[in-house]
Amino acid sequence: MKNPIPRASGPLPSLKSMLRLSLAAAALSIGLSGAALAEGSLRIAMTSSDVPLPNGQTDQGAEGMRFMGYQVFEALVAYDLSSADKPVTLIPGLASEWSVDPEDQTKWTFTLREGVTFHDGSAFDAHAVVWNFDKILNPDAAQYDEKQSAQGRGRIPTVASYRAVDDMTFEITTTAPDALIPYQIAWIVMSSPAAYEAAGSWDAFLQSPAGTGPFKVSEYVPRERAVLVPYDGYWNEDRKSDLDELVLMPAPDPSARVAALRSGQVDWIEAPPPDALDSLKAAGFTISSNVYPHVWPWHFSMLDGSPWADERIRKAANLAIDREGMKVLLGGMMVPAKGMVPETSDWFGTPEFEVKYDPEAAIALMMEAGYGPDNRLKVKAIISPAGSGQMQPMLMNELIQQNLAAIGIDVEFDVRDWNALLANWRAGAKDASTDGAQSTNSSYFSQDPFTSLMRHIDSRLVAPKGTNWGYYSNPEADALIDQIRTTFDPAEQLEAIQALHELYVNDALFLFVAHDVAPRAMAPEVQGFVQAQNWFQDLTPVTIEE
Repeated sequence: MKNPIPRASGPLPSLKSMLRLSLAAAALSIGLSGAALAEGSLRIAMTSSDVPLPNGQTDQGAEGMRFMGYQVFEALVAYDLSSADKPVTLIPGLASEWSVDPEDQTKWTFTLREGVTFHDGSAFDAHAVVWNFDKILNPDAAQYDEKQSAQGRGRIPTVASYRAVDDMTFEITTTAPDALIPYQIAWIVMSSPAAYEAAGSWDAFLQSPAGTGPFKVSEYVPRERAVLVPYDGYWNEDRKSDLDELVLMPAPDPSARVAALRSGQVDWIEAPPPDALDSLKAAGFTISSNVYPHVWPWHFSMLDGSPWADERIRKAANLAIDREGMKVLLGGMMVPAKGMVPETSDWFGTPEFEVKYDPEAAIALMMEAGYGPDNRLKVKAIISPAGSGQMQPMLMNELIQQNLAAIGIDVEFDVRDWNALLANWRAGAKDASTDGAQSTNSSYFSQDPFTSLMRHIDSRLVAPKGTNWGYYSNPEADALIDQIRTTFDPAEQLEAIQALHELYVNDALFLFVAHDVAPRAMAPEVQGFVQAQNWFQDLTPVTIEE
């Protein structure tokens, strides 16, 4: 690339960070010794820079939830991840059923599944559910954990109170009617209260974690590996794994992941780099991918003084990006984004503004906004070199940097570790850690209306209370969000969701770049994997065939 990302603009491109990547690659190799080489081991190299915490509401973004959160711990509501050919829907998880009170639509009742036990043998019941909600929502509770609270509280913003009606019935009361509660509850996973009491602290819990999931943790070594083994007492006989063990290793450097796969050190890698896809296929490795609800954008700051507060500049940037060129750059492993959700989504609607590659129109908008060859706009963007759902962020951002430069926008990058980027995203654009940046590049799910659309622009969820990082505020958007939450008729709710997405596109609220197709590469011995149309995946059917 002609204009590479400036290596002095952020902490990670330093010598220290290069050493860190080398150490990560070394840790990958170290983590493969001993038990990890047992027959029937599935060894996965993740894109994360560390092993996700085995505490419940894990870290490392949603990749942590994919590989640790939903394998070891579970929620009351689950996803049907059994098919590659249909959109994913919600199904019963630790709750066998749920309903909203027709007379009071702020009250939701969850009937819990009988016969479920945590990995430590303790019983799962409504009191355990209350305990787990307290760990993220009640600062006065002994088990309250700031780390887990940071991961979970923003997922359930309308939960006002909760209680155990009896041993197997859990009730939630919301601040107002909220038709999206089942989607939100799917994020809140259950840790064993008994295991926490025995450990005495969350730090100690990490060495003896217990959830209810199909796998339990047998070994946890920060920055190196986590070894999971099937849980014999798992409640769902159809989802008991035949693996001996599942080994998770952090490998943020894509080249290190490919090298580990080629050398037989791992069996599965996330996000193989585009230039390795053809050679991996030729060598007999399987490349798996599938469309799913996910968007890779820039999230703009709308604060006073941010150039992105000007709609003309936001639209100019969206018209400047050569998404088809980026698709070639990524080996075809993306879908060009024209909004927060793909055009094939029922939620897309019929926006008037078309997100496309039109640099001449972009330059005209920049000139209308007062910029030109003698008055170039300088912006600063927070990005990461790797991370959960971040695809190939360095390559992608280099192309964006070139495209924006062509219309008079000069981009400086603040390159941060994935967890550091997420910490700022939760803190918000006003936080001192933003350090003058006017955008952040964090990929987002679009698998439910709240996660995909509502949480980013609700003026009542500005950071750090919620994840409206850019402090966007629009009464029209807030009214549509309230309409979606309070509409229980599916057809009427769909109209409101479409209207909200049309607002996103017509006002160019984000820099819409790409929809991920989640490529992953596997050794031919890996069998049984079904890649669902979802960020999360079921690993229980996977086997290793010798």
